[in-house]
Amino acid sequence: MRGTLRGEPRVVRVAAAQMGPINREHARENVVARLCALLHRAADCGAHLVVFPELALTTFFPRWFVDDISEVDHYYERDVPSPVTAPLFSCARERRVGFCLGYAELTSEGHRYNTQVLVDRDGAIIAKYRKIHIPGHASNEPSRKFQHAERYYFEPSGEGFGVWNAFGGRIGMMICNDRRWPESYREMGLQGVELILCGYNTPVNYLPDPSQDRLAGFHNSLVMQSGAYQNGTFVVGVAKGGCEEGVDSLAESQIIAPSGEILAKTVGNGDEVIVADCDLEWCKNYQNTLFDLDYYRRPEAYVRSQHQRGPRTRADGSPLL
Repeated sequence: MRGTLRGEPRVVRVAAAQMGPINREHARENVVARLCALLHRAADCGAHLVVFPELALTTFFPRWFVDDISEVDHYYERDVPSPVTAPLFSCARERRVGFCLGYAELTSEGHRYNTQVLVDRDGAIIAKYRKIHIPGHASNEPSRKFQHAERYYFEPSGEGFGVWNAFGGRIGMMICNDRRWPESYREMGLQGVELILCGYNTPVNYLPDPSQDRLAGFHNSLVMQSGAYQNGTFVVGVAKGGCEEGVDSLAESQIIAPSGEILAKTVGNGDEVIVADCDLEWCKNYQNTLFDLDYYRRPEAYVRSQHQRGPRTRADGSPLL
């Protein structure tokens, strides 16, 4: 173990900018105005970085299925910034506040991604992340109360989990369902991540297994707190919550310390800003002791996690080697 704990403070004041519902009839210009208002509110609190939710520019359109996917092209962004989103970038430059923004991306090659960008305090894009763990289904399931057709509308990224030097530290990103998978955090942990930014849209009603509905908030906190602790990193999870187009979505946005403790958490399910001072040096207390990955990890023992997607057993139930 290196055993080196905190040095001189490296404090990033982070704001989680939770949003309430965005309905189908809401114009993109009005949504961007809401984002700007949240950014100004965060700037007034002294924030250096504002984190917005997944698909922060539109309603959660995968809840509907259309046979011709081009009918929903208007929900996707071809360029960011665009004339419509440019005011948010101007606000960032004006207030000297960076931000992380989730949106649907349609590339010039026709690829459709669930995307997040990290923008610096000058309004310039530092990094882009495209969602890897795509939940839901890829075909029409009309018996459902509402669809969760993310696998129809988005393809999984093959770019992996990046970590970038920004805001005086090592910053990573993930989106919604990524937060449920320990590999997401560990891939970034192995790159020395100190702050993970995650936007989400999470229905409270999980149709495949309604017994999990009452645990939605618990599971949300559980996975992010454990990911933060086991990798010695701050985690910021930001929701688009409330009842959107008749579907109740989880709020409970939160900022989590490397200790796994929740530093700040929203109290409502609408537009709301919470702020916490994240001293990135705190990460060393865990990355250089209990979770000194270089000292303790045994990758030679983790053979299945690299090459196997799901459980495999023999007919008698014993594991295959």
